[in-house]
Amino acid sequence: MLQKRWNYKPVPEEQAVQDLMRGINASPALSKLLIQRGVHDFESAKAFFNPSLHQIHNSFLMKDMDKAVNRITEAIEKGENILVYGDYDVDGTTAVSLLYGFLIEHYENVSYYIPDRYAEGYGVSMQGIDFAHDNGVSLMVALDCGIKALKQVDYANSKGIDFIICDHHLPGKTLPRAFAILNPLQPECIYPYKSLCGCGIGFKLVQALALTWELDKEEPYKYIDLVAIASAADIVPMTGENRVLTYFGMKMMEKALRPGLAQLLEGAGLAEDGELIKKELTVTDVVFKIGPRINAAGRMKHGSLAVELLTAKTQKQASVPAADVNQNNTDRREVDLQTLEEALVMIQSDSKLQETKSTMLFASHWHKGVIGIAASRIQEHYYRPTIILTESNGKASGSARSVLGFDVHAAIEKCADLLSSYGGHPAAAGMTLELHLIDEFRKRFENAVAETITDEQLVPSIEVDLEVDLDQLTMNFFTQIQRMAPFGPSNMAPVFVTHNLKDSGRSKCVGDGSHLKLEVMQGDQSQTFFSGIGFGLGSLEKEVQSGRRFSLAYTLEKNEYRGNVSLQLMVKDLRFTD
Repeated sequence: MLQKRWNYKPVPEEQAVQDLMRGINASPALSKLLIQRGVHDFESAKAFFNPSLHQIHNSFLMKDMDKAVNRITEAIEKGENILVYGDYDVDGTTAVSLLYGFLIEHYENVSYYIPDRYAEGYGVSMQGIDFAHDNGVSLMVALDCGIKALKQVDYANSKGIDFIICDHHLPGKTLPRAFAILNPLQPECIYPYKSLCGCGIGFKLVQALALTWELDKEEPYKYIDLVAIASAADIVPMTGENRVLTYFGMKMMEKALRPGLAQLLEGAGLAEDGELIKKELTVTDVVFKIGPRINAAGRMKHGSLAVELLTAKTQKQASVPAADVNQNNTDRREVDLQTLEEALVMIQSDSKLQETKSTMLFASHWHKGVIGIAASRIQEHYYRPTIILTESNGKASGSARSVLGFDVHAAIEKCADLLSSYGGHPAAAGMTLELHLIDEFRKRFENAVAETITDEQLVPSIEVDLEVDLDQLTMNFFTQIQRMAPFGPSNMAPVFVTHNLKDSGRSKCVGDGSHLKLEVMQGDQSQTFFSGIGFGLGSLEKEVQSGRRFSLAYTLEKNEYRGNVSLQLMVKDLRFTD
């Protein structure tokens, strides 16, 4: 088990804490948490605790939005065929479901296209453009991809097809010659919020269309559940507009699930008879229950299944794609586990691989649909920038995952001359290259990482918000914390540290023995006992039971069992203090 570094966030100044406590009648602990998140007074606290749709920006502030709206409107007025094109992951398929679902309500000559992960690969494909041309399409709208599709857009232009790109990935030095590009990260775009996901940008387009067409102002919000799913699954910052859209998207799902989502969540054990079992849906539910199932369609079969599922109008229409997607997810888990086991053996049997600053593994038989998951798993295990490669269509196709604070996209960019294509962002990326260049790519990538990564970045860290005592952990305190949701990057669920803990005598290993179920008390005289679960901490059972003092880093969760409600510590790390 890797030793983790505990990074304590700065403790806010006492005067600022006192001012906020008086301003909103909050506890010292809650006030400190809020100040850490940029909330300093009554007005900012009101905006934080009460997200409002009024906090959403004007879509027309986005560069080229007017051009995109005018072109789509013109296409509809002239009876042109429109093709909505999107990537095969959660962000792409929800974005396609959103825009296609909106357009088809108002215009019949619209269809959608999701590229095949294996035959076409990531992003805008030549095959997709050929499909559009063969079907008389004169306008393509690409979602969650396209910002680096220079050749593809030129090819589409040569076929008489106009392109509108809605992407959130980092632009290259040269932009495609598209009719319009919607991307807050492109030069000269004054849109105030820069961290929308691809589905979020699709939502902004729908908002602009609805306003231009003088539709009911509530119309775009029929699709806000899809934005919430994409924002959570794509791990974008949970701040500003993302937080507002996710908040209301979650509320929408709690009130009523679209048919496809209802059946998807039944497969995840979160819904029955078309309704949620639990009162509140969390970002964690989306990331670990909904996202992987939607992703599984593109990983194991075809991403169009996900769009079919998410745009289904009735339970009957959703039943077949839902069954397929849930089965795809089961198959994906099996392939994922096998790939991970093989990858770990490769590293464990090669001493050179254990000493590098990065990990790059290749096996021609690995399933392309799970190499991203495998890269994440290996990164978690060895905690260093990781690339997993497999063979696809005669080339090596790879997926990269980084560690906190290291820009893996920049490291890959230093090897650009070896790559057929690449793209992504600092935390994750994808690439393709010729098979005979894999060894050279491995050397060059390792050099690029070794030159810039710090020793500190190679140690996994836990960001600690506050030190607290167990008697501060009341249900009222937990309720206040939950009002800070939805949680995600830049607004993570608070992590607490409590010192001077010891086993009550009832801590033990559970499951297959790798997990530790704790019951702890603080100090010697305390009558307050707290239970907790530490996944992967089973090896510490004997030391915990020996009476040694320790500290815990954890988040809080509500546990309901046979009608009894209590707080539970979700332990991230345990550190002995004697």
